[in-house]
Amino acid sequence: MGADEENGGARRRFDVADAAPLLLDPRGVVSGWTTAAQGLLGYTAPEAVGRKLADLLTAEGAERVPDLVERCREDGGWTGVLTARRKDGVPVRVVARIASAEDAHGGSRWLAHLAELTGAPGWHMSRAVLERMLSDAPVGIAIVDTDLRFVWSNTALEQFGGGPAPRRLGLRFADVQPGLDAQAVEAQMRHVLETGEAVSGYEHVGQVRSAPLRETAHMLSFMRLDDDRGRPIGVSYTVVDVTERHRARQRLALLDRAGENIGRSLDLMRTAQELADVAVPGLADFVTVDLLETVLGGAEPVPGPLADSGPVALRRAGHRAAEGDLPEAVVGIGEVATYLADSPPIRCLATGRSWREERLDPRTRTWARHVPGDPRTTFLELGLHSVMIVPVRARGTTLGVTTFFRRRRLEPFDEEDLRLAEDLVSRAAVCVDNARRYARERDAALVLQRSLLPLRLPEQDAVEVAACYRPADELTGLGGDWYDLIPLSGARVALVVGEVPGHGIDAAAAMGQLRTAVRTLAALDLPPEEVLAHLDDLVARSAREAGVEPGASGNGAQSMGSGCVYVVYDPVDGGCSMAAAGHPAPAVVLPDGSVTFVDLPQGPPLGVGGPPFEAVELSLAEGSTLALHTDGLLARGETWAVDAGRQRLGRALGQIGPLEDYCRTVVDALVPARPHDDVALLMARTRRLDSGQVAVWELPPDPAVVADARRAATRRLSGWGLDELCFTTELVVSELVTNAIRYATGPIRLRLIRERALVCEVFDGGATAPHLRHPRATDEGGRGLLLVSQLTQRWGTRFVPDGKIIWAEQPLTGLAPPAPAAFAGESLSDLLG
Repeated sequence: MGADEENGGARRRFDVADAAPLLLDPRGVVSGWTTAAQGLLGYTAPEAVGRKLADLLTAEGAERVPDLVERCREDGGWTGVLTARRKDGVPVRVVARIASAEDAHGGSRWLAHLAELTGAPGWHMSRAVLERMLSDAPVGIAIVDTDLRFVWSNTALEQFGGGPAPRRLGLRFADVQPGLDAQAVEAQMRHVLETGEAVSGYEHVGQVRSAPLRETAHMLSFMRLDDDRGRPIGVSYTVVDVTERHRARQRLALLDRAGENIGRSLDLMRTAQELADVAVPGLADFVTVDLLETVLGGAEPVPGPLADSGPVALRRAGHRAAEGDLPEAVVGIGEVATYLADSPPIRCLATGRSWREERLDPRTRTWARHVPGDPRTTFLELGLHSVMIVPVRARGTTLGVTTFFRRRRLEPFDEEDLRLAEDLVSRAAVCVDNARRYARERDAALVLQRSLLPLRLPEQDAVEVAACYRPADELTGLGGDWYDLIPLSGARVALVVGEVPGHGIDAAAAMGQLRTAVRTLAALDLPPEEVLAHLDDLVARSAREAGVEPGASGNGAQSMGSGCVYVVYDPVDGGCSMAAAGHPAPAVVLPDGSVTFVDLPQGPPLGVGGPPFEAVELSLAEGSTLALHTDGLLARGETWAVDAGRQRLGRALGQIGPLEDYCRTVVDALVPARPHDDVALLMARTRRLDSGQVAVWELPPDPAVVADARRAATRRLSGWGLDELCFTTELVVSELVTNAIRYATGPIRLRLIRERALVCEVFDGGATAPHLRHPRATDEGGRGLLLVSQLTQRWGTRFVPDGKIIWAEQPLTGLAPPAPAAFAGESLSDLLG
């Protein structure tokens, strides 16, 4: 048994009248035995006398006997708990009191009293012991009467202020501690007096007289005191200083709140403001967050602390004052604060170390100037008396400074406050740096997006067009879906929608490559199925060069499995041809509002191999609307059915309206704000060229007809009000018709189209393409196409099923009246009449 057990025994009741006495000689041998001892342990006197005390104890107790004998000799006695062993072997715990006893001959003996612990109510202490225990207790203890006036208090209570115990007598709690909420404390006392229920663990926060500038926390417990008749005579209470525990709990709560509220978005200014909001009023009365201009711009700051080279302009990113009490003459959020080179904020920027001043010199002027040259206010005028400055540092880079001020709270900042501020700022600094990096990456992504997707679709007369794009990656705004409109020869246009697997910047880069390839192939005037075939070869070849097999993943395989639909529309006759590579077929909204989906053969996705691509041709009435879209428009969640998606799309397309609003309404109806997949929708409402804008002549393969063709073209241009183009057009017609008659076979057809440009086309049945030559000075021919290329804006060749068409375009210098209907359908002989 140890000291705790002995002390525990001391708290048990010991009544000599109930104890069993026995005598021990100086060696600890039993020399006297009583009937009470026999009743307690079961040994008779002959069996007990002559035995050692150790023989009457358990093995553990026997080991302690030598030490107890020595202590009895030194102290004159001993009181504590032992475990005795009955005659039948059953252990019994007893309280033992051993005292010195001299016999009649002056010999030294020991009188031992043993009392069984079982059922004992405790050990009665004298009044002197109780008073000494209460007075010397380290916990503050006081007693108030039924009027709540002090009648007694111990010495420990004086540590909280209010003077010595005699001075408290007759006073109320408010008289002793005016800095605390006396009403709340006395309300607890009255509750205890009225109900008799004890109150424990009541926490109270305020300023005590011993520390008037510091907020302290105390744990109070209350208990009613009753007289012998059970009538209340007062309340006793204890006080324990739990300030450190209270402050630790506040710090943890503040850090927990910081974790929840700082960095909830990737907006840099908002993150800085969240830091200020969290720190007020829990830590400071006024907080400012100033960041470097380069940080707000998303640029990469210089690693490490800044060089102390002169005044530094910082941008105020956030501030907060307690109870909205913002000091006057403070730099506003978003404004520039210029700090002098020797000011504490700049020193913190330069060194990367925090700075604390418990008491600011009230005559010191503020460190930041709103406008250079303006007089600065003093800290006294602002009411600021204590300050901490913590640099905002993340990943070894200084981003700015955070300044904490005390204004109304009289307690100055201490080292614990500084450590808490540094912890808060370090957490916020990572969020600020993340926001800065995000802003930089997003700006780069937006630049990439602007370079990949058309900012504005080309102007043309074939279709009215509108587009809507909604990426799944809302952070970067980038995805693998894309769309385009490409003007072709003969007033035709190509409409393209495609998608690359995946999201984000990798998919966007692959999409940009495909879009560039499609525009290049479109310039060759190839049919839709051939455009897709060439595109398929390009994707497959790029994957092979990157060492990627079909079905694999990785950067080199980003374009593998891409989808694309390519549509060519001719406004002259309303003809439309299209082909698809692993992509949903377009929807067609007819002028009457009915919705159909094109029965378009599905070719394999790009780069994976498979059967050849097939095209379909159809004729669209003027005012029909083509809806080209990616499969994200049909999807709803990760899994979706094509038929169900088409039904939803059909219902959304049934509400016809102005095309821009129509396009956005369809996307809003089918796509959530945060779609699972990228979405692109390109809508084109068809137009037809007026018959007076097109002139066609069938020409016999006779060289003599060249002059007639020139005259017919000139007359038509005059009717269109394009006399200034007559000379150039005569040369173009002459050269193209002459080449067709000389090198081609079969019928020849001349066509002029007046749209945004004047288009001259010559059809022949030949299968060979003309080539631009650079003749020598002595050559008699070969200058025809060279002359055409120099006189026109652009020219080219496109192949059709029964031959080829050589075309050339001239820009219109001014708009002329529409062509007279009288020219419609006239033949060459009519014009040459």
